[in-house]
Amino acid sequence: MAGTAEIPAFLGIGRSLSGRAWRQRPAEAGLIRAHMQSLGLDEPLARALASRGVQADQGANFLTPTLKALFPDPSSFMDMDVAARTIVEALQAGQSIHVFADYDVDGASSAALLVRWFRALGADLPIYVPDRLTEGYGPSAKAFDTLKASGADLVITVDCGAAANEAVAHACAIGLKVVVIDHHMMREHPPVCDAVVNPNRPGDTSGQGNLAAAGVVFVLLAALNREGRGTGLFQDRKEPDIRQWLDLAAMGAICDVTGLTGFNRALTSLGLRVMSDWGNPGLRALLAAAGAEPGSAKSNHAGFILGPRINAGGRIGKSDLGARLLSTDDETEAAALAAELHALNIERREVERLVTEEATRRVEATGAHEDGSAVVVIEGADWHPGVVGIVAGRLRERWRKPVVVIGIDAINGIGKGSGRSQPGMNLGRAIQTAWNEGVLIAGGGHAMAAGLTVRVEEIGRLRNFLNERMAGEQADAEALDGVEIDALIEPGAATRGLFEQFEQLAPFGPANPEPLFALSHVSAREAVAMTGGHVRCRLVGADGASVKAIAWRCADLPSGQALLSGQGGLSVVGRLKADDWNGRKGVQFEVEDVADPRMN
Repeated sequence: MAGTAEIPAFLGIGRSLSGRAWRQRPAEAGLIRAHMQSLGLDEPLARALASRGVQADQGANFLTPTLKALFPDPSSFMDMDVAARTIVEALQAGQSIHVFADYDVDGASSAALLVRWFRALGADLPIYVPDRLTEGYGPSAKAFDTLKASGADLVITVDCGAAANEAVAHACAIGLKVVVIDHHMMREHPPVCDAVVNPNRPGDTSGQGNLAAAGVVFVLLAALNREGRGTGLFQDRKEPDIRQWLDLAAMGAICDVTGLTGFNRALTSLGLRVMSDWGNPGLRALLAAAGAEPGSAKSNHAGFILGPRINAGGRIGKSDLGARLLSTDDETEAAALAAELHALNIERREVERLVTEEATRRVEATGAHEDGSAVVVIEGADWHPGVVGIVAGRLRERWRKPVVVIGIDAINGIGKGSGRSQPGMNLGRAIQTAWNEGVLIAGGGHAMAAGLTVRVEEIGRLRNFLNERMAGEQADAEALDGVEIDALIEPGAATRGLFEQFEQLAPFGPANPEPLFALSHVSAREAVAMTGGHVRCRLVGADGASVKAIAWRCADLPSGQALLSGQGGLSVVGRLKADDWNGRKGVQFEVEDVADPRMN
């Protein structure tokens, strides 16, 4: 990236034990001063705000986001008014309306938002979620035939459908009305149907391209309320207060790893407040099944406790479990669904571990992770397609380059794969191009994540295609692959007070990264390798002050080995995390990277 090489190495670390350069997150001095003066912030927090691109007139809305200040005009979304009118007219005419959802958290949250709006009006909205193993991703002609046979008049697709031109054309041909609500990248020409609402649709001017599907659906609910007021829908019933369902919008935003800026930040921040009341029976039951304590909801609840369990249904179980859980108001049903999802998540973890280990061995045996190739593509027979995306993410973290993992069905010779990318390398675009050029049966996604279906005999061609296509982005990506640090602190300064000060920037995610702090010349004491390859230790400074630390999945990597050796003189970068075990109100240092200054 232009200018990256000009930023001096922080603490002189040009290459850490993971191969990354350390840099201080850049911020304009004038903007830092403006935030200090207008918001009354200390310099470190004002610097962090400025470094995240928050302008002087945006600081207040960033720290205290509100729907009033940031909610977009629904009409700014292409086809939003048409979608709202189509749905309200069908509802008033007593037509049978169904929602077709993707199986992940964003799809489940999107479906649940619509189900709850319809239920508030005394109407039923059946959910259809395709089985990822037998039906694949997204709408299909067969699925629409099934919905038509069940009596559907109108189908609302959520978190899918924007690229399903052929399937949607079939739906219209058999007499179904279709409204598509999506956020994925799509072809230049959208499906021909009643409405296609997608902030990433070519020609859309809403400026809300960072929304998850659940965020787009939340705006749709506002448009439905507006349309309903204009058509007398609420004459004999109460208009739904959509703010009570902000927790579902937050679930989609966090679990789909969207950019948490602007309106999307407001949805997420306010949604976490709503979630903190744990009024949704499904979320409350799932939290209990996971053994977590209710309390103030953080991004961690959605991203690491609730989200993986909801996803487990679509990955290795029944695809509609998540949507049913988030939609139900029946406590008994919620408890049963939560227990099933929790059990599936335990099974998913074991399947994921086995595939990760086998994929790692295969790649390291070939040397593909260190041969200069732009992308690692690895395949294996009967690798469960429900975990290949997670495995790709694990391997990307390990090797710092895009990874595509493909599970092959030996019976039909078809591989279903998922990839995760590095900043600066648009994997979704490359996969889409591979599909357009006939390399794939199906494929698409985002810059950082993509899915695909490929014939076994074409995997070699796909590997070559992706490496040729993405080689030009590799140098910029390697330059971008640094560790950007917010502040240098001593272990004794890693306090609850510092943690809470920087928590004003939460919720964290893409475009608003969690603050990273550096510790210089520390020793790792009492280091222990834990189950799962984690390392727990205490980082001790020259003055003897220390902070508890945890480093994830690194015991067999150079960084983990350095911590386990107990050597001194290390520099360590990480995040401050709350440590509330047994009410202690402390902090723990979550290690991101380790460097030995003597090697620089």
